[in-house]
Amino acid sequence: MPRALLPVSAVIFAAALGDSACARRVVEISPGLSPRAQQELSQVEAEIDRIEAKTLASLGAPPDNVTQQVELLGKAMMYDKQLSVNRNEACSLCHMPEAGFTGPVSELNATTIAYPGSVRTRFSNRRPQSHAYATLSPVLHYNSARGDLVGGNFWDMRATGRRLANPAAEQAEGPPVNPVEMGLPDIACAVYRASQRPYRRLFEQVWGPQAFSVRWPGNVDQVCSQPGPPSSADPSPVHLSREDRGRVSASFDQMALSIAGYEASAEEVQFSSKFDASLADKAKLTTQEQAGYELFRGKGLCNNCHRDGGPGEDPLFTDFTAVNIGTPANPRLPFYREDRPDARGYVANPAGRAYVDYGVGAFLSNGAELSRPSAVDARWLGLAANNSARVQVPTLRNVDKRPYPGFVKTYGHNGYFTSLKMIVHFYNTRDTLRRCQPHDPGEGTTCWPAPESTRNLDTTELGKLGLTDAQEDDIVAFLKTLTDGYLPAKQP
Repeated sequence: MPRALLPVSAVIFAAALGDSACARRVVEISPGLSPRAQQELSQVEAEIDRIEAKTLASLGAPPDNVTQQVELLGKAMMYDKQLSVNRNEACSLCHMPEAGFTGPVSELNATTIAYPGSVRTRFSNRRPQSHAYATLSPVLHYNSARGDLVGGNFWDMRATGRRLANPAAEQAEGPPVNPVEMGLPDIACAVYRASQRPYRRLFEQVWGPQAFSVRWPGNVDQVCSQPGPPSSADPSPVHLSREDRGRVSASFDQMALSIAGYEASAEEVQFSSKFDASLADKAKLTTQEQAGYELFRGKGLCNNCHRDGGPGEDPLFTDFTAVNIGTPANPRLPFYREDRPDARGYVANPAGRAYVDYGVGAFLSNGAELSRPSAVDARWLGLAANNSARVQVPTLRNVDKRPYPGFVKTYGHNGYFTSLKMIVHFYNTRDTLRRCQPHDPGEGTTCWPAPESTRNLDTTELGKLGLTDAQEDDIVAFLKTLTDGYLPAKQP
């Protein structure tokens, strides 16, 4: 069972501002997490600083290829804490390579599931989604023959990619101004902060000298140090001329496209797992792994959504559609307790414990999401009901990647499942085991709680698969072959 959370309390201290700032500010640093969680967070932040320093050192002799320049820019911004309101949270805090570009803190994965934002008392409503292979998701579109929405990024597909023709870029525009993530009050703040960073010169070389030619107001530092969301009376609190606002919008898009460029690089899209090696006849699956693969494609029905490719297709292990598998609500998420004004008067979740995550349907019906990087297509409003409670099918690539064997990873949009065995067992037995009672000791093994929502529940591809315990283990063994970084044994 997960460790109980300590009482939430805020610890306030004064800290120096970043590069060009000369004032001092107040920062909340404690989310009331356990000492172990805070220790792990500190270790991850130190690794982020190390990677950032190495990346910035590359600016001294940048590549002469523009594609590689974009990747370098994107990586520099991915590991840049200065792009958050309190200058303490990089995008990578939730997406580190050693964990398959998802949450890298074992203790948080075992307790809060979601990660603290730049305002450390605020948490999101979902677990961090891996962004490895995310750039291969198509622009969100409707397949009328199948009745499916396909593509986009985020669990609810709200980064559609229809404006920038790049879902990953539009996804990158969400966290900086999400009040429970990086927390900036205005996209102009991200551009302003970037204009002060060591990568400014390379950014202007790639995207043009006009990128940061903005007449910033004298109070921009003060405004950008106030956590979002902005007030409805002043939705763009960095006050700019129309021309400068247009320039900021373009530069923000270019920042996002740079991050997406890095996410599309060989560092993240590797196809270097044991499974890939077996396809190239450079490795052979064990008997158990092969049995698991056959079950994956057969009796387990996994391949219906987690597609392993076909003629001319990469094996991406997702079909980029959305489905409701009946995942139970996860009461460990702090989001359920964010129903009262925080120290700055912000209420992240007015519904409190009555909150239900309606996924794609909530996005399509213009629900009150925490961030909306892409506009809702009003013509798709009629699709909302059929997509209510559905979430995007994630890729299974790197599903077991972890920095050490005892590292906790979670699965499902809300992190309810705490092991591969547990989620495979759920797929197998969701509809055949009894319903759990409160605090039931059999939860996850001999019983399951009710689904968070039964809307559009998938009853044809999971729930009563009839797999044995050994067959579940075989599928888990196969899933572990999808971890990138496999080194084939050297031939004698």
